[in-house]
Amino acid sequence: MNQKNSLGLNICFGETDKPIDLFKVWFEDAKKTEINDPNAVALATSDINSVPSVRMVLLKDFNDEGFVFYTNLNSKKSGDLKNNPNAAMCFHWKSLLRQIRIVGKINLVNNNDADEYYSSRAYGSRIGAWASNQSTKLRNREELYEKIEKFKKKYPDKDNVPRPHYWSGWNLCPYVIEFWLDGENRIHERLQYKKTEKGIWEKNLLSP
Repeated sequence: MNQKNSLGLNICFGETDKPIDLFKVWFEDAKKTEINDPNAVALATSDINSVPSVRMVLLKDFNDEGFVFYTNLNSKKSGDLKNNPNAAMCFHWKSLLRQIRIVGKINLVNNNDADEYYSSRAYGSRIGAWASNQSTKLRNREELYEKIEKFKKKYPDKDNVPRPHYWSGWNLCPYVIEFWLDGENRIHERLQYKKTEKGIWEKNLLSP
């Protein structure tokens, strides 16, 4: 029989009142079992007309202040976020039969953090950030390859490629985080943390 915590949930939910602590535990578990990209997360946004979009991005940092990913600020997702800062994320780790849903508001990371992460990327990825006008139409792939070669010539020093002003990170500051565990006969286990106006996390069980 699976061991249970004080709420009657599987022990993997722990006993913490801070959702970020539980996220850390589940994320570490995912890094051990997911074959590819345990930090892959579905990001949902909506545009100025409330039309939703969803795509996969890679989580690059997280802490009590939120969940960070990086992208071109002229991309479709960034355009959505500039008009509507409300967004949601969903991690699904099939190997663990676990899911985490996060709802919050988006803000830009500071320039120092963006510079530090950008400089840690592979040379080709830094060049790619210059070469790709993300989400715009391409005549053909050759057009992109030519731009990549152009920026390689412009920035031949692999240790000195500046960050484009249109490339940075977004931080999703959460006010709802839900942890989900697959259950037999679809009697799933769900634990929701919701932040009050006073900044206190309240947790509740949800029906499957």
